[in-house]
Amino acid sequence: MNTTQRSKSPSVAPYGAWLSPITSAAIVAESVGLDQPTIAGESICWIEGRASEQGRSVIVRRGADGHLTDLTPAQYNVRSRVHEYGGGALCIDGDDLYFSNHADQRLYRQHGETAPQPLTAGGAMRFAETIPDRARHRLICIREDHSDTSREAVNTLVAISLADGRETVLLEGHDFYAAPCLSPDGSQLAWISWDHPNMPWDGTDLWCASVAPDGSLGTPRKIAGSIDDPIFQPAWSPAGELHFVSEQSGWWNLYRLRGDTVQALCPMAAEFGRPLWNVGISTYGFDGSGRIICTYVQEGDWHLAMLDADSGVLTEIATPFRKISDLQVGPDFVVFLGGAPDRSDAIVRLDLRTGTHQILKQAISLAVDPGYLSVPRAITFPTTDERRAHAFYYAPANRDFTAPAGDKPPLLVFNHGGPTSAAGATLNLAIQFWTSRGFAVVDVNYGGSTGYGRAYRHRLNGNWGVVDVDDALNAARFLVAEGAANDQQLAIRGGSAGGYTALAALTFHDVFKAGASYYGVSDLETLARDCHKFESRYLDSLVGPYPARQDIYVARSPIHFTDRLTSPLILFQGMEDRVVPPAQAQLMFDAVRDKGLPVAYIRFEGEAHGFRRAENIRRALEAELYFYGRVFGFVPADKLAPVAIDNLSD
Repeated sequence: MNTTQRSKSPSVAPYGAWLSPITSAAIVAESVGLDQPTIAGESICWIEGRASEQGRSVIVRRGADGHLTDLTPAQYNVRSRVHEYGGGALCIDGDDLYFSNHADQRLYRQHGETAPQPLTAGGAMRFAETIPDRARHRLICIREDHSDTSREAVNTLVAISLADGRETVLLEGHDFYAAPCLSPDGSQLAWISWDHPNMPWDGTDLWCASVAPDGSLGTPRKIAGSIDDPIFQPAWSPAGELHFVSEQSGWWNLYRLRGDTVQALCPMAAEFGRPLWNVGISTYGFDGSGRIICTYVQEGDWHLAMLDADSGVLTEIATPFRKISDLQVGPDFVVFLGGAPDRSDAIVRLDLRTGTHQILKQAISLAVDPGYLSVPRAITFPTTDERRAHAFYYAPANRDFTAPAGDKPPLLVFNHGGPTSAAGATLNLAIQFWTSRGFAVVDVNYGGSTGYGRAYRHRLNGNWGVVDVDDALNAARFLVAEGAANDQQLAIRGGSAGGYTALAALTFHDVFKAGASYYGVSDLETLARDCHKFESRYLDSLVGPYPARQDIYVARSPIHFTDRLTSPLILFQGMEDRVVPPAQAQLMFDAVRDKGLPVAYIRFEGEAHGFRRAENIRRALEAELYFYGRVFGFVPADKLAPVAIDNLSD
């Protein structure tokens, strides 16, 4: 695709009707998902999600010579379903590769170039966050037992013998476990646990126990954490001191255990931790000299730094990246997933001696001329109760087009999922798809988002469907007041929890003129009654205990108030979704259709919570564009397959 030829002068066309080289086909054909970078001696490995291969995830190795090799054969899909969201699906120990296979959730061992062999028995078990225990010739990992369907899954920490695959339960009794880590000499095991109704970003406990020569554990000793202090990523220094991230100060900061004393290493208004939606994530580690190399976020931007634990001096390591995640630390280098407004996520290797970095793999291989890219602007805007909220604003950008004089662009308000998550400023072609066609976009970090401290995150407690909705509304109002958006072409969209925010905003307010829900929640009661274990009590904090506060669940569920809807709606749903079951979308579609409003519903067979297949990602983007064109009255420049929209006359 040639994006280098510049026209003599921009053509005049309505916002939304600009022709863009950032097509849905190019997005899925020339992009991959990147996850879990892992240092393996002289090589670097990672998991690569490929929409072009039906969403299959592959372990890729980049050798010291720069050569890329797919390690897992075509019939394997590397993905864990522990906590449904997975993570921690890959472990490398010398020449041995261990991974969780999505189809059967068994752990497999692959030695060198040999074919993978199942290590665990088939059945209803899931495994994640595997670590080697070399001295005892075994693995330690999270196990999630789904064999008894009459009750919740049972989570434990187990040891798996490398000789025969025998599984031995090491720890049980808590609802959830994560982050097992062995001390350098193998004599101590640390881990975190938590129980309902907490989520891991509400409060967890950090434990440590001695490991006997036979592999059994001594009496666990609680180190830190509480019902309202979430511990993140325990890790041992080369000297054998336990480090971790705690939120006891109101911010996720670094601490260590020295003797029997817990010491704060670098107190500051910054977040060194992340919410454990996926297990196995890392924000710090130790280099060859024992220094801490870490990442932290302030005001939505991530930083890389070196911390002297004894002096508390934090020295920033300059990089061009505003998103840094999945940090892995080698002797004199680090590997991480990095992104910026002008570059997509990439696997990055940075030399700690020189500060130079190398891109090992780019998530998006599509080369787009900067003239078609919108650079995000961080905004802070007034919201309800004299508070402030945060977002990233993207103006329309396409060097080939300009709008008629006096016109203002349609605005799409993006709402991230979670809702305990956060929007970042890295290059996202799913946003540039819209801005290069003449839409403005605001990606909202509403109250409840991570990265702004505990007080900001806790604004959503008891107020889901209120605070997030108010912040989305006020972001749109702020941009309308700035003259950056057409108040008659405001649309709101989101996936999962963000889909709920969109549906609630459309139902209980009349600011938005259209909306899109991707596997969004329409009935909070149904979600509370029919939800997987990890999130089965999440609504206790977001809404209130159920059924004791059924009144709130009913009052905030869009499905019960469709009579208040006045705007067109399009819904997208994976039919294998276990997080937000398809019935939620169907009920909303039926109600809106029966009310007589324009509504469309697109179902995707074989998709779960989030779309992974190229054809479905394409269809969703194009269908949403077609929908806005019909309801806002413009004709997209793209050749789009029509969408069946009920109650919309030609």
